[in-house]
Amino acid sequence: MPKLKTVKGLRDRVKVTGTGKLARFRAGRRHLLGGKRAKQKRQMRRMRGVSPVEAKQLLRLLPYS
Repeated sequence: MPKLKTVKGLRDRVKVTGTGKLARFRAGRRHLLGGKRAKQKRQMRRMRGVSPVEAKQLLRLLPYS
């Protein structure tokens, strides 16, 4: 059976935690930051969890993590 390929774009965007859950950064932090409130920008710095339904789909794209 051939090796499975990792989706490289997803590998860069998502981290697998020690317990096997997925963590991601919030979108919207790249540009147009002048119109966003400080609280909104501060909250976008933190990593967030991925919902269990999405995590199941995303883990298929990261076979060796």
